[in-house]
Amino acid sequence: MEKSRVLVVDDDPAIREMVSEFLRMEGYLVDTAADGAEGLRAVQKRVPSIVLLDMRMPILDGWGFARTLRERGIHLPILAFTASHSPRRWAEEIGAEGFLAKPFDLPQLLAAIEKISPSSGDN
Repeated sequence: MEKSRVLVVDDDPAIREMVSEFLRMEGYLVDTAADGAEGLRAVQKRVPSIVLLDMRMPILDGWGFARTLRERGIHLPILAFTASHSPRRWAEEIGAEGFLAKPFDLPQLLAAIEKISPSSGDN
């Protein structure tokens, strides 16, 4: 079974690289974006199965990214990750299917992705 395509949207290059490499090692197809605007362009080029979305980013933050997706009629599972003290509340504000508080470990990330992955059913 082919793994899902994941779009990692985070302005921290170290986090983008670490998460991307880990997911590729786990068999996921991975695209990356440094901010929400770049993330929207990535979605236009190749629609992912899941979006890993940092909330605080320059240019276009997680709220703006999620709002623009909805305005365009695109509904994708989103896993919000943030260093906020209220990651659950922020995830709920954008209608995300899941959330992770930073810092997180890679097994937590994998479990969260698998929980919301469309391919976890019958894809």
